[in-house]
Amino acid sequence: AADSVLIPVQCEYYALEGLTALLNTIEQMRASVNPRLEIEGLLRTMYDGRNNLAEAVSDQLMENFGDRVYRTLVPRNIRVAEAPSYGLPVLLYDPRSKGALAHLALAGEMLRRYEKRNIA
Repeated sequence: AADSVLIPVQCEYYALEGLTALLNTIEQMRASVNPRLEIEGLLRTMYDGRNNLAEAVSDQLMENFGDRVYRTLVPRNIRVAEAPSYGLPVLLYDPRSKGALAHLALAGEMLRRYEKRNIA
């Protein structure tokens, strides 16, 4: 069984409603089969800084979840969307794309959190 979940959240309105439903499901899982299930973090995805709604959703996530929201933002990026149609992860499809670089940044951020948690 998993001991934590990483929650990707699109920076769009309906994603917040979906997040509420997912958090309820996580609570049900804790109550019934996995009391130690933790939220590893929330990852803001499909982020477009030119969009006021994306910024508002991002702000709301930060306000409600604080340091559980990863600092890394995965941007809306055509290379991320194209990669699966070629049967490749974006890191192999276009390693220098903004989407690939964001995923590498996320991996580094996750490792730093893990190390910090295990040292403390």
